[in-house]
Amino acid sequence: MTARYCSLAQQSAPEFGPGLTAERRGALVGGSRMWVNGTVLHYYFFDAEDTKSTENTAVTDASVIPVPGTGELRRVPWGGAKEQQDVVRECFGEWQGLGIGVNFAEVGDRSEAELRIGFQPGDGSWSAVGRDALTVGLSDRTMNFGWDLTAPGQRGTALHEIGHALGLLHEHQSPFAGIHWDDEAVYAELAGPPNFWSRDRTRFNILRKLDPDEVNGSVWDPQSVMEFPFASGLILEPEEYRTGLHPNGSLSPSDKEFVLRWYPPVGPPGPAELVPFRSAPLRLGPGEQADFAIEPTQTREYAVGTFGDSDTVVVVFEERDGEPRFLAGQDDGGTPRNATLKVRLVKGRRYFVRVRLYSTWRSGDTAVMCW
Repeated sequence: MTARYCSLAQQSAPEFGPGLTAERRGALVGGSRMWVNGTVLHYYFFDAEDTKSTENTAVTDASVIPVPGTGELRRVPWGGAKEQQDVVRECFGEWQGLGIGVNFAEVGDRSEAELRIGFQPGDGSWSAVGRDALTVGLSDRTMNFGWDLTAPGQRGTALHEIGHALGLLHEHQSPFAGIHWDDEAVYAELAGPPNFWSRDRTRFNILRKLDPDEVNGSVWDPQSVMEFPFASGLILEPEEYRTGLHPNGSLSPSDKEFVLRWYPPVGPPGPAELVPFRSAPLRLGPGEQADFAIEPTQTREYAVGTFGDSDTVVVVFEERDGEPRFLAGQDDGGTPRNATLKVRLVKGRRYFVRVRLYSTWRSGDTAVMCW
């Protein structure tokens, strides 16, 4: 029987201005979808119980969303039963249990969630990749599960989609895999049940090779949770996989190493204080991060920005109920400008500034400042 496959939305590769060095471009491509470390990703489930009511539906009904600009409500078949939700909860816990520096927290308010999860049968299983989730409207899903996660062997689907949410891509599309496909056999296999994919979707999710800078290291991992299983006759080379490729659907050692490299554990000591009008130098290597805390002495609009020839992601969080909540962010990667955020900070509250460095392209100091 043909496996059910994750189908990512087709998106253009990141575009950067001319004149970038290969090293700088590689750093930008590799990190463009990754979250800053220390982020708390809040997830929300559309609730199956809400789909049962058809009259007197309030806007708080999780299966009903407003239609922008009309004042009308639209019912969505995205609800998931508790048994399905519990599988996803367990898989969030398994990723977090690795000790990564990104935490997950379930919320009951859709507007508070970076990750919004539906369970619509027939729509496939998929997820926005990393920070792409921030571009999805608050009334829409960033992740969907299109089949029964409680069925034997399907728990790996939830691990796989959460991997995408963390920024991981499909392992079989690694240019280092050395896979030589029987293209027409792959197109024919995916065109039939249960996937019914078009040739374009099959090319994008199976046959297309990723940029070398996008993938998990320079070695293919056939046991990665981000790897698809494939039936006999689809792979011509390597020869050992002509009879099929069968990953076990669990987190491999390479999966764990990669995600811990991007999201190392966060612990004491706490972040340094960022004092208004006093620059803090950024002594970072590519992919590294600096964390700061701000405790404003007055309530007003502040600017938070970087200086120097560097590509960075700057994010400001507000501490609420003991955890950081996203307030504003900016990515200046591949541009001649520096990230500068305008945010209203309130006296008596605590804020965090996280700066992740893609690369620097000239010698000289780089810094972050609040003013």
